[in-house]
Amino acid sequence: MFKPLATAALGFGLAATGAIAQDDGASTETAEQEMRSVEASVSDRDGNMLGTASLHETASGAVTVQLALENVPSGTHGVHLHETGDCSADDFTSAGGHVAGDAEHGVMSANGPHPGDLPNVVVGENGIVDVEYFNMRLDLDDHILDDDGAAFIMHDGEDDYMSQPAGDAGDRIGCGVFEQTEM
Repeated sequence: MFKPLATAALGFGLAATGAIAQDDGASTETAEQEMRSVEASVSDRDGNMLGTASLHETASGAVTVQLALENVPSGTHGVHLHETGDCSADDFTSAGGHVAGDAEHGVMSANGPHPGDLPNVVVGENGIVDVEYFNMRLDLDDHILDDDGAAFIMHDGEDDYMSQPAGDAGDRIGCGVFEQTEM
């Protein structure tokens, strides 16, 4: 569909995936076969499909976050992972607040960032978002696949990376509920 235009690190360091040798000598299995993925189909407030947000576990413990969206208004937009898997409200407030853990919002906060905080995306006139991030703070079990699920949210403005509780990024203009997928 899209080829990544940019990759950004969120958290501490990057690690490659690879084969993991089993101590019992039974077999060698690749880490990718053990890892899980979730995907959200992202729509705007009018119900138009914008694309997908995907999260993939890696052998290093990082989660890759891949955004493949189109027909997005040009400009800089805050994007976050929200605590409730519900996009039913007209303004997407049903998705609740950010996946926060015990942290404050933003990389500019001494007690941040939230596990659900992501870097802003800058969208050109072509309306395409095609990025991949690494997030060392996110855990699919604790933050995404819990009892009430989680959602991807795109805001109409940019995240300032410090205002509490959500970066002063403005209205929610895109939402998608995460569902587990087969890798």
